[in-house]
Amino acid sequence: MWILFTFLAAFMQAWRNAFQSKLSKEVNVAGVTLARFIWAGPIAAVYLFSLHQYQPAALPQFSADFWGFVIGASSMQILATGLMVKLFKMQNFAIGAGLAKSEALVAAILGVFFFGTQLSLLGWIGVVVGGLAVMLLSSKQGFKQLSVKTVMLGLACGSAFALTSLWVREASLTLQGPFTHRAAWVLLWVISIQTIVLIAYLIAKDKSTLSALWQRPKLTIAISVASCIGSIGWFSAMSLQAVPYVKTLGQVEVFFTLMIAALWLKDKVKINDVAGLVLIAIAAILVMWS
Repeated sequence: MWILFTFLAAFMQAWRNAFQSKLSKEVNVAGVTLARFIWAGPIAAVYLFSLHQYQPAALPQFSADFWGFVIGASSMQILATGLMVKLFKMQNFAIGAGLAKSEALVAAILGVFFFGTQLSLLGWIGVVVGGLAVMLLSSKQGFKQLSVKTVMLGLACGSAFALTSLWVREASLTLQGPFTHRAAWVLLWVISIQTIVLIAYLIAKDKSTLSALWQRPKLTIAISVASCIGSIGWFSAMSLQAVPYVKTLGQVEVFFTLMIAALWLKDKVKINDVAGLVLIAIAAILVMWS
């Protein structure tokens, strides 16, 4: 189940990133970040309501730990999305999305030291191979000419996404009930907090960005829908499996990303990208095997 949810999440996230990359050419970072959440809340609410209709379950008890994890995850995801948009402005779409995949390696390190995560030897090998793939994708000419600025921004983005994922899993584990319901409750609260914070910020500081999103309804809705479905996949998978495994397997997103970049956004796919894909495939196989 966690593998299926991860593939769903990776596929939808590739499309969300593509839509965000396109919107980032017309709207600033805060606006592109808000587009991810603004219509996702109602979708998440309908999804949660449908789950309770299909499989009735008692309403969960939200502890102080739950709220701490949810608020932390909400903040980190806003930061991570903003950093990813900056990556899109510095490099082409495929490279920007590839750099953010450093999340898996960071999540493994943080998970083992601070969250009690345990990985098998094959799991660690898979995570490390995936990290090498990310480094290869972040360079213009292999490992010889890595862009330090871009790599650092990518690592910051990946670290913020890693903390988001780790705190999302911890929040889910504090709840009782079926894993789908637990993941859906976390998703609804995370999206709600993010939407309120970003809308309040833009009303106070930059109302023109809200107008810009209103003038681009199709692209904004596409981003929100793809983001929400992708988050359902991620949150559900992470309710079942440790974050490093989920995120390493989730690097198959780069397959979808490069395909979208080449066919829809007309970005050029280089030999580096193909080599990185091979390493990501090996990492995914090792993680599933472990």
